[in-house]
Amino acid sequence: MEPTGRRPVSAVPQQEYLLQGSIMDNSCEVLLHRLRGLCDNSELTPENFNDYEMAYQIRGPTGTPLVLRARQALDYPGNPWHLRYIGQPEVGDKNRPTLVRSSIDVSTSKNLVQFLTELGFRLESEFVLKGQVFRKGRMKIIVAKVYQLLQQGNPKNLEPISQSHLVELSVVAPSGQDALADEVKSFAEQLKPLVQLEKIDHRRLQHI
Repeated sequence: MEPTGRRPVSAVPQQEYLLQGSIMDNSCEVLLHRLRGLCDNSELTPENFNDYEMAYQIRGPTGTPLVLRARQALDYPGNPWHLRYIGQPEVGDKNRPTLVRSSIDVSTSKNLVQFLTELGFRLESEFVLKGQVFRKGRMKIIVAKVYQLLQQGNPKNLEPISQSHLVELSVVAPSGQDALADEVKSFAEQLKPLVQLEKIDHRRLQHI
């Protein structure tokens, strides 16, 4: 998950180094204070975002599903939409400090949803993500509340899915820069014990 606000976009395949976790709502302000002290431009107000994301899926001839994510910045309706492909986590060294997966992100016109539907994609899920994004060098940290839609296609009618906030720490870079994973892990250590950021394989969660 990634805010759409003023993010640089690239159609070139990149590697994402990712750790995720969560923090209870009543502890979130302490974490935000910690991040303001650790991250760049601490004297500035963190960037807020309010994104509507929809996951679309289509099955190819082999039956393997392809999932694409369409996102709209609700606070900036005039901005381009974003289309993102996220690959499966790499099956490599289990001792890697972060999850590693491919990522492609492009800006699109406002008729993205219509385009995907005409191609045969089906809407699988949708949610709204509201929160703040912090930056430390090339690293990006988001702290956000996840909301479910009470009415399909209406991102104004919401309720929170839990009493916690999602926390993501990531770096997106060209392939072959595995040393970045160590930087991500090192920064995650500085957020303990407030939040425990881990490698989360969402494929395994689907079978729990």
